[in-house]
Amino acid sequence: MLTDEQARAPKAALETITRSLHTRDLTQLAAAVATLTTPQVVGVLERLNARERAVVYRLLPKLPALKVFEALDPSLQSELVAGLQDGEVAELFAELDPDDRVWLLDELPAVVAKELLRGLPDNERQMTAEVLGYPSGSIGRRMSPEVLITHPDWTVGDAVARIRARVDEVETIYTLPVLDGERRVVGVVSLRDLLGADDATAIRTLMRDAHTATATEDAEVASRRFADISVLAMPVVDSENRLVGILTIDDAVRILEHADSEDAARQGGVEPLRRPYLSTPLLSIVRSRVVWLLVLAIGATLTVQVLEVFEGTLEQMTILALFVPLLIGTGGNTGNQAATTVTRALALGDVRPRDVTKVLTREMGVGAMLGVMLGALGFAVTGLVYDADVGAVIGLTLLAICTVAATIGGVMPLLARAIGVDPAVFSNPFITTFVDATGLVIYFLIARAVLGI
Repeated sequence: MLTDEQARAPKAALETITRSLHTRDLTQLAAAVATLTTPQVVGVLERLNARERAVVYRLLPKLPALKVFEALDPSLQSELVAGLQDGEVAELFAELDPDDRVWLLDELPAVVAKELLRGLPDNERQMTAEVLGYPSGSIGRRMSPEVLITHPDWTVGDAVARIRARVDEVETIYTLPVLDGERRVVGVVSLRDLLGADDATAIRTLMRDAHTATATEDAEVASRRFADISVLAMPVVDSENRLVGILTIDDAVRILEHADSEDAARQGGVEPLRRPYLSTPLLSIVRSRVVWLLVLAIGATLTVQVLEVFEGTLEQMTILALFVPLLIGTGGNTGNQAATTVTRALALGDVRPRDVTKVLTREMGVGAMLGVMLGALGFAVTGLVYDADVGAVIGLTLLAICTVAATIGGVMPLLARAIGVDPAVFSNPFITTFVDATGLVIYFLIARAVLGI
């Protein structure tokens, strides 16, 4: 695994590339790019605009160019395709693995995608079409159909000879699915086991139980399960357990990176950019944020309405207004903590929508305990600075708000998953807005009861 430092282009090389692009000195530009590793070239391309990216990419030799193209984000691949000549694009497209082609095709306009598919050799077009045939978001759309297989009755010598003959044609050689006569997966065998056994040993004596994914299964769910079992590759099967492809660890990591980036963005109240930040146009960044800001602004009117309803209470005791930011801030933070924890647990498969009662009870208990601790502190400090009645209002409000906020924050992601909505969408922004309004109602009702106003 490369560190961030190893993947970052040297400052001198980056300055030379920037200067050469400005002066159009292609000789100096090519020399500077030639000193960089593949991850460093990718890092440079992510910082350039579309025209500059195409110029730098054309200066790469054929083999490094393919490696760089495969490492780029699909959105940047799509943009780069538009800046290259038809012949260059067709050659690059044909060199990609079928699963990598589908990542790219999902980003391209339909007309361009059809044209590229038409230019593929028949066998490559057929494999790519098979992957494209699975539903969007399924693991079948992210698997590789190029799989090296073996059979229980084969010997280790047979399997090793097959590996040597097809080593450059398949996605991975480190895990081989073991199939019966009807292509059903009956186990897997690793390259390590093959190399450590005699040539005459039967595969059935070495094979282990296979962890598989169904092709129509959600890609994120399958990838998280894959990561949990710590294997290098996992067979992908159809509804009858027949092999249709294989998922490798690098593809699983890629899927999880995209999913985690999407969740993190939505929990922060923005739409995911789906591409490196520095290569994203300003208008795209604005569009990713403005809708959420409008939605949250409309939701914030609930808070204004609550303040209007309790305007008389504030006029009778203006000191209550001082604690509004503290209370709604504490409630929002408590709800966000609960929502983030449960959303992560959902992603990892630790909880499911049917566990809503358990989660509700658990978060209610957590919220109450936090409320007791914060409420006691609020009562002590406020009681000393003002008076005991005001301290009691603040302490009881903190207890109630923390309990309500944690309960709502824990349950909302489960309700979102149950109705088929991304739990991250229901998390921080909406919870903060909802808890703000609810917290104020609780605050003023407690103040009226304790202070008699």
